[in-house]
Amino acid sequence: MEVYRHRRVLAMLFLGFSAGLPFPLVFSTLSAWLRDFGVDRATIGFFAWVGLTYSIKVLWAPIVDRLPLPLLTRALGKRRSWMLVAQASIALGVMAMAVTDPTTELPRLALLAVFVAFASATQDVAIDAWRVEAVEVQHQGAMAASYIFGYRLALLMSGAGALYLADF
Repeated sequence: MEVYRHRRVLAMLFLGFSAGLPFPLVFSTLSAWLRDFGVDRATIGFFAWVGLTYSIKVLWAPIVDRLPLPLLTRALGKRRSWMLVAQASIALGVMAMAVTDPTTELPRLALLAVFVAFASATQDVAIDAWRVEAVEVQHQGAMAASYIFGYRLALLMSGAGALYLADF
């Protein structure tokens, strides 16, 4: 039980939460939001293609793994700099989605959803790499467990929680 008090294992809980938060926002919650605005089901179905970014992140993972970001890598390290850029991109993309009217700006909303999914998948790559490199082998199981717990908690909060808040 002591292993879960390790500062990096605790940090992984929050990183897992930040990784799980955007996933439902660009899928189920977005679909429900579009339906509320009267967007037809066929169009909403096309938004499922956004999920492809998570499946093909292996194509740009080697870039994230090898490419240092100017200025940030020197200050934060390669993994943390990529996590910071990805999280900032997710935040900007979600804020832009929130102020986009789906009835008149559907193509813009679709591009923003792809952008958020791409940034989120990039964050997943960086977090996975940091998780493996950040602690000794005996802490790897706790790191994975903390990540999954945070991820699942975020899925609940951004899925059902967002719909509950919208209904409230």
